[in-house]
Amino acid sequence: MNTKPIMRKQYFTLLTVTALTTLSCSDSASDEFEEVNGEVEAQYITSAIVTSTADASDRTTLFLSYDANTRLTEVSNGEDTDYFIYENDDLVNVTGESDNLDIEELYQSPYNAFEVGEVREYDTNGNPKRIAFYSEDYDPTTGATIDKEYMAVVTYDDAPNPYFHTLKAAGIIDVLDGVQLHLTMTPQASEVVKARALLFNNNPSQVVYFDENGEPLYDIKVDYTYNDLNYPTQATIKATNYEHDGAVDFYTASFNYLD
Repeated sequence: MNTKPIMRKQYFTLLTVTALTTLSCSDSASDEFEEVNGEVEAQYITSAIVTSTADASDRTTLFLSYDANTRLTEVSNGEDTDYFIYENDDLVNVTGESDNLDIEELYQSPYNAFEVGEVREYDTNGNPKRIAFYSEDYDPTTGATIDKEYMAVVTYDDAPNPYFHTLKAAGIIDVLDGVQLHLTMTPQASEVVKARALLFNNNPSQVVYFDENGEPLYDIKVDYTYNDLNYPTQATIKATNYEHDGAVDFYTASFNYLD
C-alpha cells in the first residue's frame, strides 16, 4: 500500500518521532482513544465552516462526503476536492493536492507544527503537548536563511477528538493501527510513524506558538459549544498575533455531522 499520498493529507501528518519511546508499542490508536474517552458514540463530520467576525467573506470551509458504508469518499474546500480511493475496503490512495484536511489551516494558524513537528512531550492522556518545529528566518547580516526551532504548546478540552471517527471512516486509523512502533521502519512507513506520534485523543482548545527564545508569537484559543455526545457544534476562535503588537482577530466555527 502506498502510504505517501495518504499522509500528504495532513491531519495525520496531524503529525514526531523524537518521543516515540513514550508511546505504548502494544496499544493501537483505537485502544488509546477508547482508554481516554471511553466507548463514545461515533460521529462523522460533514462540514466545518470558519468565518471571520470582521469580514463574513473571509471564510474557510470543509465539506466531507461518505458512501453507503460510511466510508469517507470526498473532502472539499468548496473549490478543490480530494477523493479517497478504496480496494477491498482498504484505503489505497488519496487524489488531489489541496490538503483539505489541514486542520491547522482551518483554525487560521500561520504555522504547520502539526504537519512537520516533532513531539517533545505528551500530556497524561497521550496528547502531543509540546511540539517542536522549524521556521526559516532571513538573516540580513549574511543574506542567508537559517532554521530556527520554534515550539507549539497545545492544551485540550476533556472531550474526544472530534475528527477521530472521520479519520477512521477514511481508513486512516486502520493504517495507524497497523504500525508497530518498536520495529525498524522503512522510509515510506516513517510518514505513518510521524502521523501516529502526532495523533491526539482529545479536542485541542488552545495552541500557543513560541520562538527560539521562548517568546510567544501567536496564540489560538478556541471556546466550544458541545452537543449531548460531547462533540463540538459551535466555536469561537480568538487569534492573537504577538508579532503584530498583540493584534486580535475573532472567528466563529460551526460543525455538522452525518445523521
